[in-house]
Amino acid sequence: MARTVEEIQVQMLTGIANNSDLVGLNSTSKVAIYRLIVFIVAIAIWTLEKLFDTHSSQVDVAIYENKPGTARWYRNMSLAYQFGFNLLTDDDQFDNAGFTTDQIEASKIVKYCSVKESLESSRLIIKLAGDDGTNLIPLTPTQIDSFKYYISEVAYAGVKTHFVNNPADKLRLTMRVYRNPLVIDENGNNILTGGKSVEIAIKKYIKNLPFDGELVINDLIDYLRDVPGVENAHIISAATSYKDLVTGLYTSFATIDVKTIPVAGYFEVENFNNITYVV
Repeated sequence: MARTVEEIQVQMLTGIANNSDLVGLNSTSKVAIYRLIVFIVAIAIWTLEKLFDTHSSQVDVAIYENKPGTARWYRNMSLAYQFGFNLLTDDDQFDNAGFTTDQIEASKIVKYCSVKESLESSRLIIKLAGDDGTNLIPLTPTQIDSFKYYISEVAYAGVKTHFVNNPADKLRLTMRVYRNPLVIDENGNNILTGGKSVEIAIKKYIKNLPFDGELVINDLIDYLRDVPGVENAHIISAATSYKDLVTGLYTSFATIDVKTIPVAGYFEVENFNNITYVV
């Protein structure tokens, strides 16, 4: 761990004081030439030690994230998938020869991914989603078929996988928002900008949740309290529904008591019809 500049200076000045050949360097002035030189050298040493710390941290993260065969490795491999590209012979890397950086980046259609071990069977559950620039979206049938083949090519022998490529879980919110009438009108419009501040904030909160992460009701309330013009927010009820891929229909809404993890890995708000604004 890098020492502070002050620690390095003290060590250098102590060495100077204990060196009989440098006995003449005993000025206590902060602008003494030798003290300024010590300061400059200490800054250089501190910078080098910080660079060593950064490098060491990067190496540790790379080892942790890319250790082959782990769930983290499968996630990184999923995010590295390139739609329409072939793999190098006997390799798990794509053949990018002759393609531009923009073409390569555009081919990486898996923007979000979560890989977890199933608690019920010996398999990895790979949840994934793309992005249309505004919302998270599932991969198309052609894309998911190609992705599954890619995983079968790079996966370790004997590893069973299950893929979740669902449309977003529906989130239904019934809320009462206590507004500041100087900022938000009775319909939820920001008086100054005309935008629906609360609705925009909910969408942003949902979009910024970690993929396949928990939605915590109290965290959403705290987030909404920071919206300009919102004095308080009360979520009367919250419920979710996910698409059953067997029936092709969304399930009945299930109440969220405290927190929940979306089956698809992400949510979309059903509508904002059940938000009322009061003073």
